[in-house]
Amino acid sequence: MDRRSFEESLARGEPPAGIMPELEALWWLARGDWERAHRIVQALRSRMAARIHAHLHRIEGDLWNADYWYRTAGVPVRRDCLEAEREDLLRALLGG
Repeated sequence: MDRRSFEESLARGEPPAGIMPELEALWWLARGDWERAHRIVQALRSRMAARIHAHLHRIEGDLWNADYWYRTAGVPVRRDCLEAEREDLLRALLGG
């Protein structure tokens, strides 16, 4: 899946079949369903899931929890704009 396909898929009611769960979490987040995105990454153990988990906690303003997940992911804590971080996450998952 590329970025264009991802963006186009947001108009549908369900994420594309077979996408990786980390990308599915970002799909639900893009659709405004923070809770569903959180449930997905909470069940995963990948470093990318931990990065997304940190991003989700930043969105809700829980920086202490976000910092924990950044450490778990082994990446520097982010404090730049949320949109830039989300873009980086999507780029890491979709390429380009």
